[in-house]
Amino acid sequence: MSTREESGGEDPFIESRDQLVAPMAAGEKPADRWRIGTEHEKFVYKDYDKHAPAYDEPCGIRDLLMALREFGWEPVEEGGNVIAMRGADGTVSLEPAGQLELSGAPLENLHQTCAETDRHLQQVKAIGEKCDVKFLGLGMWPDKTRAELPIMPKGRYDIMMRHMPRVGNLGLDMMLRTCTIQVNLDYSSEADMVKKFRVGLALQPLATALFANSPFTEGKPNGYLSYRSHIWSDTDPHRTGMLPFVFEDGFGYERYVDYMLDVPMYFVFRDGKYIDAAGRSFRDFLKGELPELPGELPRESDWWDHLSTAFPEVRLKSFLEMRGADGGPWNRICALPAFWVGLLYDQTALDAAWDLVKAWDMEGRENLRNEVPRLALDAPLPGGGKLSDIAGEVLAIARSGLAARARLNAAGDNETGFLNPLDEIVKDGRVPAQRLLDLYHGEWGEDVSRVYATKSF
Repeated sequence: MSTREESGGEDPFIESRDQLVAPMAAGEKPADRWRIGTEHEKFVYKDYDKHAPAYDEPCGIRDLLMALREFGWEPVEEGGNVIAMRGADGTVSLEPAGQLELSGAPLENLHQTCAETDRHLQQVKAIGEKCDVKFLGLGMWPDKTRAELPIMPKGRYDIMMRHMPRVGNLGLDMMLRTCTIQVNLDYSSEADMVKKFRVGLALQPLATALFANSPFTEGKPNGYLSYRSHIWSDTDPHRTGMLPFVFEDGFGYERYVDYMLDVPMYFVFRDGKYIDAAGRSFRDFLKGELPELPGELPRESDWWDHLSTAFPEVRLKSFLEMRGADGGPWNRICALPAFWVGLLYDQTALDAAWDLVKAWDMEGRENLRNEVPRLALDAPLPGGGKLSDIAGEVLAIARSGLAARARLNAAGDNETGFLNPLDEIVKDGRVPAQRLLDLYHGEWGEDVSRVYATKSF
Protein backbone atom coordinates (compact mmCIF):
# COMPACT_ATOMS: atom_id res chain seq x y z
CA MET A 1 0.00 0.00 0.00
CA SER A 2 1.01 3.60 -0.45
CA THR A 3 3.62 5.27 1.74
CA ARG A 4 2.54 8.84 2.49
CA GLU A 5 4.84 11.74 3.30
CA GLU A 6 3.69 15.15 4.48
CA SER A 7 3.22 17.56 1.59
CA GLY A 8 3.67 20.60 3.79
CA GLY A 9 0.14 21.80 3.08
CA GLU A 10 1.35 23.86 0.13
CA ASP A 11 -0.46 22.04 -2.67
CA PRO A 12 -3.54 23.77 -4.11
CA PHE A 13 -7.07 23.40 -2.85
CA ILE A 14 -9.41 21.61 -5.25
CA GLU A 15 -11.68 24.21 -6.76
CA SER A 16 -12.65 22.62 -10.09
CA ARG A 17 -13.42 19.22 -11.57
CA ASP A 18 -10.44 19.65 -13.90
CA GLN A 19 -8.21 19.09 -10.87
CA LEU A 20 -9.88 15.70 -10.27
CA VAL A 21 -9.25 14.61 -13.85
CA ALA A 22 -5.71 16.01 -13.89
CA PRO A 23 -3.87 13.03 -12.31
CA MET A 24 -5.19 10.64 -14.99
CA ALA A 25 -4.64 13.05 -17.87
CA ALA A 26 -1.14 13.85 -16.60
CA GLY A 27 -0.26 10.18 -16.95
CA GLU A 28 -0.35 10.35 -20.74
CA LYS A 29 3.09 9.70 -22.25
CA PRO A 30 4.43 8.93 -25.72
CA ALA A 31 5.36 5.28 -26.18
CA ASP A 32 9.09 5.96 -25.92
CA ARG A 33 8.51 7.18 -22.36
CA TRP A 34 6.43 4.22 -21.19
CA ARG A 35 7.91 2.56 -18.15
CA ILE A 36 7.42 -0.60 -16.08
CA GLY A 37 6.90 -0.37 -12.32
CA THR A 38 6.81 -3.72 -10.51
CA GLU A 39 5.65 -4.24 -6.93
CA HIS A 40 6.03 -7.44 -4.98
CA GLU A 41 5.41 -8.48 -1.40
CA LYS A 42 6.80 -11.30 0.68
CA PHE A 43 6.16 -12.72 4.14
CA VAL A 44 8.84 -12.27 6.80
CA TYR A 45 9.48 -14.94 9.40
CA LYS A 46 12.01 -15.93 12.05
CA ASP A 47 13.58 -19.19 10.94
CA TYR A 48 13.92 -20.82 14.36
CA ASP A 49 10.16 -20.97 15.07
CA LYS A 50 8.56 -19.46 11.94
CA HIS A 51 6.82 -16.60 13.78
CA ALA A 52 6.16 -13.30 12.03
CA PRO A 53 8.41 -10.73 13.75
CA ALA A 54 6.94 -7.68 15.44
CA TYR A 55 7.93 -4.20 14.41
CA ASP A 56 10.08 -3.45 17.44
CA GLU A 57 11.42 -6.81 18.60
CA PRO A 58 15.20 -7.37 18.29
CA CYS A 59 15.96 -8.02 14.62
CA GLY A 60 12.32 -7.28 13.94
CA ILE A 61 10.78 -5.34 11.09
CA ARG A 62 12.17 -1.94 12.10
CA ASP A 63 15.69 -3.33 12.38
CA LEU A 64 15.37 -5.02 8.99
CA LEU A 65 14.34 -1.75 7.39
CA MET A 66 17.13 0.22 9.02
CA ALA A 67 19.69 -2.39 8.00
CA LEU A 68 18.97 -1.48 4.37
CA ARG A 69 21.03 1.68 4.95
CA GLU A 70 24.00 -0.59 4.31
CA PHE A 71 22.85 -0.66 0.66
CA GLY A 72 22.18 3.06 0.33
CA TRP A 73 18.52 3.20 1.33
CA GLU A 74 17.23 6.14 3.41
CA PRO A 75 14.46 5.96 6.04
CA VAL A 76 10.97 7.42 5.74
CA GLU A 77 9.27 8.14 9.06
CA GLU A 78 5.71 8.54 10.28
CA GLY A 79 5.04 9.55 13.88
CA GLY A 80 8.65 8.85 14.79
CA ASN A 81 8.57 5.32 13.34
CA VAL A 82 10.49 4.21 10.28
CA ILE A 83 7.81 2.87 7.94
CA ALA A 84 9.71 2.66 4.64
CA MET A 85 13.09 3.05 2.96
CA ARG A 86 13.71 4.99 -0.24
CA GLY A 87 16.49 4.34 -2.71
CA ALA A 88 17.49 4.10 -6.33
CA ASP A 89 15.39 0.96 -6.75
CA GLY A 90 12.19 2.58 -5.46
CA THR A 91 10.66 2.13 -2.01
CA VAL A 92 10.75 -0.73 0.48
CA SER A 93 7.64 -0.45 2.62
CA LEU A 94 5.49 -2.36 5.09
CA GLU A 95 2.15 -4.02 4.64
CA PRO A 96 -0.08 -4.15 7.73
CA ALA A 97 1.37 -7.30 9.35
CA GLY A 98 4.96 -6.67 8.33
CA GLN A 99 4.88 -8.12 4.83
CA LEU A 100 7.82 -6.48 3.07
CA GLU A 101 7.11 -4.79 -0.26
CA LEU A 102 9.39 -3.43 -2.94
CA SER A 103 7.67 -0.79 -5.06
CA GLY A 104 10.21 -0.71 -7.83
CA ALA A 105 11.45 2.24 -9.84
CA PRO A 106 9.92 3.00 -13.26
CA LEU A 107 12.16 1.08 -15.66
CA GLU A 108 12.50 0.86 -19.43
CA ASN A 109 12.59 -2.90 -19.93
CA LEU A 110 12.09 -6.26 -18.26
CA HIS A 111 15.81 -7.01 -18.05
CA GLN A 112 16.12 -4.02 -15.73
CA THR A 113 13.01 -5.08 -13.81
CA CYS A 114 14.33 -8.56 -13.15
CA ALA A 115 17.78 -7.20 -12.17
CA GLU A 116 16.09 -4.83 -9.72
CA THR A 117 14.12 -7.70 -8.21
CA ASP A 118 17.27 -9.77 -7.87
CA ARG A 119 19.18 -6.91 -6.17
CA HIS A 120 16.38 -6.42 -3.69
CA LEU A 121 16.11 -10.09 -2.80
CA GLN A 122 19.87 -10.42 -2.39
CA GLN A 123 19.90 -7.41 -0.08
CA VAL A 124 17.09 -8.54 2.20
CA LYS A 125 18.41 -12.09 2.29
CA ALA A 126 21.86 -10.81 3.33
CA ILE A 127 20.24 -8.80 6.12
CA GLY A 128 18.05 -11.73 7.09
CA GLU A 129 21.02 -14.06 7.50
CA LYS A 130 22.30 -11.85 10.31
CA CYS A 131 18.93 -11.91 12.09
CA ASP A 132 17.69 -15.49 11.58
CA VAL A 133 15.04 -14.03 9.26
CA LYS A 134 13.79 -15.52 6.01
CA PHE A 135 11.22 -14.56 3.39
CA LEU A 136 8.35 -16.62 1.99
CA GLY A 137 6.88 -16.25 -1.49
CA LEU A 138 3.18 -17.19 -1.35
CA GLY A 139 -0.14 -15.45 -1.84
CA MET A 140 -1.30 -16.04 1.74
CA TRP A 141 0.18 -17.05 5.06
CA PRO A 142 -0.18 -20.84 4.99
CA ASP A 143 -0.43 -21.38 8.73
CA LYS A 144 -0.94 -18.11 10.66
CA THR A 145 -4.13 -16.96 12.33
CA ARG A 146 -4.90 -13.25 12.40
CA ALA A 147 -4.20 -13.20 16.14
CA GLU A 148 -0.66 -14.53 15.61
CA LEU A 149 0.33 -11.62 13.39
CA PRO A 150 1.81 -8.27 14.45
CA ILE A 151 0.43 -4.89 13.38
CA MET A 152 2.72 -2.24 11.90
CA PRO A 153 2.62 1.35 13.24
CA LYS A 154 1.09 3.15 10.25
CA GLY A 155 -1.83 5.48 10.82
CA ARG A 156 -3.80 4.49 7.73
CA TYR A 157 -3.67 0.85 8.79
CA ASP A 158 -5.29 1.63 12.15
CA ILE A 159 -8.17 3.33 10.35
CA MET A 160 -8.56 0.58 7.77
CA MET A 161 -8.51 -2.18 10.38
CA ARG A 162 -11.31 -0.51 12.30
CA HIS A 163 -13.35 0.02 9.15
CA MET A 164 -12.86 -3.29 7.34
CA PRO A 165 -15.11 -5.43 9.60
CA ARG A 166 -17.97 -2.95 9.01
CA VAL A 167 -18.05 -3.57 5.25
CA GLY A 168 -16.90 -7.18 4.69
CA ASN A 169 -15.86 -10.40 6.37
CA LEU A 170 -12.37 -10.87 4.92
CA GLY A 171 -10.84 -7.40 4.81
CA LEU A 172 -8.58 -8.09 7.78
CA ASP A 173 -7.32 -11.21 6.04
CA MET A 174 -6.52 -9.08 2.99
CA MET A 175 -4.49 -6.71 5.13
CA LEU A 176 -2.76 -9.17 7.42
CA ARG A 177 -2.44 -12.47 5.60
CA THR A 178 -1.88 -11.86 1.88
CA CYS A 179 0.92 -10.96 -0.55
CA THR A 180 0.73 -9.98 -4.20
CA ILE A 181 2.74 -9.10 -7.29
CA GLN A 182 1.59 -6.05 -9.28
CA VAL A 183 2.78 -4.11 -12.29
CA ASN A 184 2.14 -0.45 -13.11
CA LEU A 185 1.97 0.55 -16.76
CA ASP A 186 1.58 3.70 -18.86
CA TYR A 187 -0.73 4.86 -21.64
CA SER A 188 -0.42 7.42 -24.42
CA SER A 189 -3.92 8.90 -24.46
CA GLU A 190 -7.36 8.55 -22.94
CA ALA A 191 -8.37 6.13 -25.71
CA ASP A 192 -5.23 4.06 -25.14
CA MET A 193 -5.95 3.97 -21.40
CA VAL A 194 -9.50 2.77 -22.05
CA LYS A 195 -8.41 -0.11 -24.29
CA LYS A 196 -5.67 -1.20 -21.88
CA PHE A 197 -8.06 -0.94 -18.93
CA ARG A 198 -10.61 -3.15 -20.69
CA VAL A 199 -8.08 -5.77 -21.75
CA GLY A 200 -6.57 -5.69 -18.26
CA LEU A 201 -9.91 -6.28 -16.56
CA ALA A 202 -11.04 -8.96 -18.98
CA LEU A 203 -7.81 -10.96 -18.73
CA GLN A 204 -7.09 -10.32 -15.05
CA PRO A 205 -8.69 -13.69 -14.17
CA LEU A 206 -6.11 -15.41 -16.38
CA ALA A 207 -3.30 -13.71 -14.47
CA THR A 208 -4.98 -14.75 -11.22
CA ALA A 209 -5.15 -18.35 -12.42
CA LEU A 210 -1.56 -18.55 -13.69
CA PHE A 211 -0.22 -17.07 -10.45
CA ALA A 212 -2.65 -18.83 -8.06
CA ASN A 213 -0.52 -19.64 -5.03
CA SER A 214 -2.62 -19.51 -1.86
CA PRO A 215 -4.31 -22.87 -1.22
CA PHE A 216 -3.73 -23.08 2.56
CA THR A 217 -5.33 -21.37 5.55
CA GLU A 218 -4.16 -22.06 9.10
CA GLY A 219 -2.34 -25.21 8.09
CA LYS A 220 -5.04 -26.87 5.96
CA PRO A 221 -6.26 -26.68 2.34
CA ASN A 222 -8.91 -23.97 2.12
CA GLY A 223 -10.76 -25.22 -0.96
CA TYR A 224 -9.33 -22.50 -3.20
CA LEU A 225 -6.30 -22.18 -5.45
CA SER A 226 -6.10 -18.40 -5.01
CA TYR A 227 -7.69 -17.72 -1.66
CA ARG A 228 -6.07 -14.29 -1.82
CA SER A 229 -8.24 -13.50 -4.84
CA HIS A 230 -11.34 -14.87 -3.09
CA ILE A 231 -10.64 -12.59 -0.13
CA TRP A 232 -11.10 -9.53 -2.34
CA SER A 233 -14.66 -10.65 -3.11
CA ASP A 234 -15.65 -10.14 0.54
CA THR A 235 -13.50 -7.18 1.55
CA ASP A 236 -15.45 -4.04 0.62
CA PRO A 237 -17.88 -4.02 -2.34
CA HIS A 238 -17.66 -0.23 -2.62
CA ARG A 239 -14.00 -0.30 -3.66
CA THR A 240 -13.30 -3.68 -5.28
CA GLY A 241 -14.37 -5.73 -8.28
CA MET A 242 -14.50 -5.77 -12.08
CA LEU A 243 -15.92 -2.26 -12.68
CA PRO A 244 -18.60 -2.94 -15.33
CA PHE A 245 -18.73 0.76 -16.30
CA VAL A 246 -15.24 0.46 -17.82
CA PHE A 247 -16.78 -1.54 -20.69
CA GLU A 248 -19.59 0.96 -21.31
CA ASP A 249 -19.60 3.39 -24.21
CA GLY A 250 -18.11 6.74 -23.27
CA PHE A 251 -15.85 5.46 -20.51
CA GLY A 252 -12.86 7.67 -19.80
CA TYR A 253 -11.21 9.81 -17.15
CA GLU A 254 -14.44 11.60 -16.22
CA ARG A 255 -16.29 8.36 -15.54
CA TYR A 256 -13.46 7.07 -13.38
CA VAL A 257 -13.59 10.31 -11.39
CA ASP A 258 -17.30 9.70 -10.78
CA TYR A 259 -16.49 6.19 -9.56
CA MET A 260 -13.84 7.47 -7.18
CA LEU A 261 -16.20 10.13 -5.84
CA ASP A 262 -18.59 7.29 -4.97
CA VAL A 263 -15.86 5.31 -3.18
CA PRO A 264 -16.13 6.06 0.55
CA MET A 265 -13.16 7.78 2.15
CA TYR A 266 -10.74 6.27 4.65
CA PHE A 267 -8.80 9.25 5.97
CA VAL A 268 -7.36 12.74 5.57
CA PHE A 269 -3.66 13.32 6.19
CA ARG A 270 -2.84 16.50 8.13
CA ASP A 271 0.24 17.62 10.08
CA GLY A 272 1.83 14.19 9.79
CA LYS A 273 -1.23 12.37 11.14
CA TYR A 274 -4.13 10.42 9.69
CA ILE A 275 -7.60 11.70 10.55
CA ASP A 276 -10.24 8.97 10.52
CA ALA A 277 -12.87 9.81 7.89
CA ALA A 278 -13.83 6.21 7.09
CA GLY A 279 -17.14 5.95 5.29
CA ARG A 280 -17.37 9.68 4.58
CA SER A 281 -18.08 11.12 1.13
CA PHE A 282 -15.40 12.91 -0.86
CA ARG A 283 -18.27 14.79 -2.50
CA ASP A 284 -19.06 16.31 0.90
CA PHE A 285 -15.37 17.14 1.34
CA LEU A 286 -15.47 19.04 -1.97
CA LYS A 287 -18.31 21.15 -0.54
CA GLY A 288 -16.45 21.84 2.70
CA GLU A 289 -18.86 19.61 4.59
CA LEU A 290 -16.57 16.87 5.90
CA PRO A 291 -17.48 16.57 9.59
CA GLU A 292 -13.88 15.90 10.61
CA LEU A 293 -12.64 19.12 8.89
CA PRO A 294 -15.67 21.43 8.83
CA GLY A 295 -15.40 24.24 6.32
CA GLU A 296 -12.13 22.97 4.85
CA LEU A 297 -11.78 22.06 1.18
CA PRO A 298 -9.60 19.15 0.03
CA ARG A 299 -6.18 19.73 -1.44
CA GLU A 300 -4.86 17.99 -4.52
CA SER A 301 -2.82 15.67 -2.30
CA ASP A 302 -6.06 14.54 -0.60
CA TRP A 303 -7.40 13.45 -3.97
CA TRP A 304 -4.17 11.57 -4.73
CA ASP A 305 -4.54 9.84 -1.37
CA HIS A 306 -8.14 8.95 -2.12
CA LEU A 307 -7.19 7.45 -5.50
CA SER A 308 -5.01 4.96 -3.59
CA THR A 309 -7.92 3.69 -1.47
CA ALA A 310 -9.86 1.85 -4.18
CA PHE A 311 -8.86 -1.76 -4.87
CA PRO A 312 -10.49 -2.96 -8.12
CA GLU A 313 -8.90 -5.67 -10.26
CA VAL A 314 -7.28 -2.88 -12.31
CA ARG A 315 -6.74 0.56 -10.76
CA LEU A 316 -6.23 3.89 -12.47
CA LYS A 317 -4.17 6.72 -11.01
CA SER A 318 -1.63 8.34 -13.33
CA PHE A 319 -0.92 4.82 -14.60
CA LEU A 320 -2.75 1.50 -14.68
CA GLU A 321 -2.12 -1.07 -11.94
CA MET A 322 -2.61 -4.78 -12.70
CA ARG A 323 -3.66 -6.30 -9.36
CA GLY A 324 -4.70 -9.93 -9.88
CA ALA A 325 -1.64 -12.04 -9.03
CA ASP A 326 -0.64 -13.92 -5.88
CA GLY A 327 2.84 -13.52 -4.47
CA GLY A 328 5.42 -16.05 -5.60
CA PRO A 329 9.06 -16.79 -6.41
CA TRP A 330 11.62 -14.69 -8.26
CA ASN A 331 10.86 -16.02 -11.74
CA ARG A 332 7.14 -15.24 -11.43
CA ILE A 333 7.90 -11.75 -10.11
CA CYS A 334 9.61 -11.25 -13.47
CA ALA A 335 6.88 -13.10 -15.39
CA LEU A 336 3.96 -10.89 -14.32
CA PRO A 337 5.27 -7.67 -15.89
CA ALA A 338 6.32 -9.72 -18.95
CA PHE A 339 2.74 -10.95 -19.31
CA TRP A 340 1.20 -7.49 -19.20
CA VAL A 341 3.93 -5.59 -21.04
CA GLY A 342 3.69 -8.12 -23.85
CA LEU A 343 -0.07 -7.66 -24.11
CA LEU A 344 -0.34 -3.90 -23.58
CA TYR A 345 2.86 -2.22 -24.83
CA ASP A 346 2.67 -3.33 -28.48
CA GLN A 347 -0.29 -2.12 -30.52
CA THR A 348 -0.65 -5.28 -32.59
CA ALA A 349 -0.65 -7.41 -29.44
CA LEU A 350 -3.11 -5.09 -27.69
CA ASP A 351 -5.47 -5.23 -30.65
CA ALA A 352 -5.24 -9.03 -30.76
CA ALA A 353 -5.91 -9.33 -27.02
CA TRP A 354 -8.95 -7.06 -27.31
CA ASP A 355 -10.26 -9.04 -30.28
CA LEU A 356 -10.08 -12.16 -28.11
CA VAL A 357 -12.22 -10.74 -25.28
CA LYS A 358 -14.35 -7.93 -26.70
CA ALA A 359 -17.41 -10.11 -27.34
CA TRP A 360 -17.60 -11.28 -23.71
CA ASP A 361 -20.63 -10.00 -21.82
CA MET A 362 -20.39 -8.56 -18.33
CA GLU A 363 -22.17 -11.47 -16.71
CA GLY A 364 -19.62 -13.83 -18.21
CA ARG A 365 -16.70 -11.65 -17.10
CA GLU A 366 -18.03 -11.48 -13.56
CA ASN A 367 -18.62 -15.23 -13.44
CA LEU A 368 -15.11 -15.92 -14.72
CA ARG A 369 -13.59 -13.66 -12.06
CA ASN A 370 -15.71 -15.30 -9.32
CA GLU A 371 -14.85 -18.86 -10.35
CA VAL A 372 -11.10 -18.40 -10.92
CA PRO A 373 -10.09 -18.37 -7.22
CA ARG A 374 -11.46 -21.90 -6.85
CA LEU A 375 -11.00 -23.37 -10.33
CA ALA A 376 -8.07 -21.42 -11.84
CA LEU A 377 -7.57 -22.56 -15.45
CA ASP A 378 -10.71 -24.72 -15.26
CA ALA A 379 -12.94 -21.66 -14.72
CA PRO A 380 -15.67 -21.25 -17.37
CA LEU A 381 -15.16 -18.74 -20.16
CA PRO A 382 -17.96 -16.43 -21.25
CA GLY A 383 -19.67 -18.18 -24.12
CA GLY A 384 -18.36 -21.65 -23.28
CA GLY A 385 -15.15 -23.54 -22.73
CA LYS A 386 -12.53 -23.12 -20.04
CA LEU A 387 -9.93 -20.49 -19.29
CA SER A 388 -7.26 -23.03 -20.21
CA ASP A 389 -8.61 -22.94 -23.78
CA ILE A 390 -7.26 -19.42 -24.34
CA ALA A 391 -4.27 -19.40 -21.98
CA GLY A 392 -1.78 -20.54 -24.60
CA GLU A 393 -3.15 -18.09 -27.17
CA VAL A 394 -2.89 -15.18 -24.76
CA LEU A 395 0.69 -16.09 -23.90
CA ALA A 396 1.50 -16.31 -27.61
CA ILE A 397 0.11 -12.79 -28.08
CA ALA A 398 2.18 -11.55 -25.14
CA ARG A 399 5.28 -13.25 -26.55
CA SER A 400 4.75 -11.60 -29.93
CA GLY A 401 4.37 -8.23 -28.22
CA LEU A 402 7.62 -8.67 -26.33
CA ALA A 403 9.43 -9.81 -29.46
CA ALA A 404 8.19 -6.75 -31.34
CA ARG A 405 9.56 -4.49 -28.60
CA ALA A 406 13.02 -5.93 -29.30
CA ARG A 407 14.48 -4.81 -25.98
CA LEU A 408 17.74 -6.74 -25.74
CA ASN A 409 20.13 -7.39 -22.88
CA ALA A 410 23.92 -7.48 -23.17
CA ALA A 411 23.78 -11.08 -24.40
CA GLY A 412 21.37 -10.15 -27.18
CA ASP A 413 18.32 -11.81 -25.61
CA ASN A 414 14.93 -10.15 -25.94
CA GLU A 415 12.30 -10.12 -23.18
CA THR A 416 10.32 -13.20 -24.24
CA GLY A 417 12.22 -15.58 -21.95
CA PHE A 418 10.55 -14.05 -18.90
CA LEU A 419 7.30 -15.73 -20.00
CA ASN A 420 8.80 -19.23 -19.77
CA PRO A 421 7.47 -19.99 -16.25
CA LEU A 422 3.94 -19.24 -17.47
CA ASP A 423 4.37 -21.37 -20.57
CA GLU A 424 5.38 -24.25 -18.32
CA ILE A 425 2.24 -23.81 -16.19
CA VAL A 426 -0.02 -23.84 -19.25
CA LYS A 427 1.76 -26.86 -20.73
CA ASP A 428 1.55 -28.77 -17.44
CA GLY A 429 -2.08 -27.73 -16.89
CA ARG A 430 -1.51 -27.25 -13.15
CA VAL A 431 -1.15 -23.85 -11.50
CA PRO A 432 1.30 -23.30 -8.61
CA ALA A 433 -1.35 -23.93 -5.93
CA GLN A 434 -2.19 -27.32 -7.42
CA ARG A 435 1.46 -28.30 -7.29
CA LEU A 436 1.56 -27.25 -3.63
CA LEU A 437 -1.51 -29.35 -2.89
CA ASP A 438 0.12 -32.36 -4.58
CA LEU A 439 3.10 -31.93 -2.26
CA TYR A 440 0.85 -31.49 0.78
CA HIS A 441 -1.08 -34.68 0.09
CA GLY A 442 2.07 -36.52 -0.97
CA GLU A 443 5.62 -36.17 0.31
CA TRP A 444 4.75 -33.54 2.94
CA GLY A 445 2.41 -35.96 4.71
CA GLU A 446 -0.15 -33.15 5.17
CA ASP A 447 2.37 -31.08 7.12
CA VAL A 448 2.06 -27.55 5.71
CA SER A 449 5.14 -26.36 7.60
CA ARG A 450 7.16 -28.05 4.87
CA VAL A 451 6.27 -25.13 2.64
CA TYR A 452 8.89 -22.95 4.35
CA ALA A 453 11.73 -25.07 3.05
CA THR A 454 10.16 -25.21 -0.41
CA LYS A 455 8.91 -21.67 -1.11
CA SER A 456 11.25 -19.35 0.77
CA PHE A 457 13.43 -17.02 -1.31
